[in-house]
Amino acid sequence: MAGAIPVYLEIGEKRVFASAIEWPGWTRSGKDETAALENLAAYAPRYAAVPKVTRVNFAVAAKPSFKVVERVTGNATTDFGAPGMPASSDTRPLSREEAERICALLGASWKVFDAAVAKAPAELRKGPRGGGRDRDKIADHVTDAESAYVPKLGLRVKPPTRKDAAAVRAWRNAISDAIKASAGGPQTGEKRWPPRYVARRMAWHLLDHAWEIEDRSA
Repeated sequence: MAGAIPVYLEIGEKRVFASAIEWPGWTRSGKDETAALENLAAYAPRYAAVPKVTRVNFAVAAKPSFKVVERVTGNATTDFGAPGMPASSDTRPLSREEAERICALLGASWKVFDAAVAKAPAELRKGPRGGGRDRDKIADHVTDAESAYVPKLGLRVKPPTRKDAAAVRAWRNAISDAIKASAGGPQTGEKRWPPRYVARRMAWHLLDHAWEIEDRSA
């Protein structure tokens, strides 16, 4: 990957999130802009597992460089500890090719999360990271969060029971299909998020908890 990686910064009063615009899920935070970008760089090796699943090239330098292309004002969600604002570029027209790529990376994020859950013990090491939730509680929380995200795509789909593999597969396919179907159409609407942002937010949440599970399984 030649050159600096485009990122946007979401700036709250207490926290800043840095997101790689072209890489859904590669989002980290810090107390200020410098810390957020440093954390984003530090997580490049962990994020590399996502494009590896899809065989998308992710050849970043040992110390990746970033180009801040936009700064957006955060909100209460930002300061609570989650990214909450899209980039302005998320509303630009979405091509079919880009939609396929986004969905491939989101699908890989699901796989990384599923693998982390499958390998982890039921009881995770306690501590401040994650507030002490154990494996199954985290997995249920991720499904609950996704049920809040899907209406932002205009979907009305009943969330699956986590242990129902067929239902989970259908749920994820419906999300990916909605993102792909948005290609060539309006990227915003009443009470909706841009599909790019939905994918970025979902992938961030999946990977953030996958990494938490890995860290607390050690």
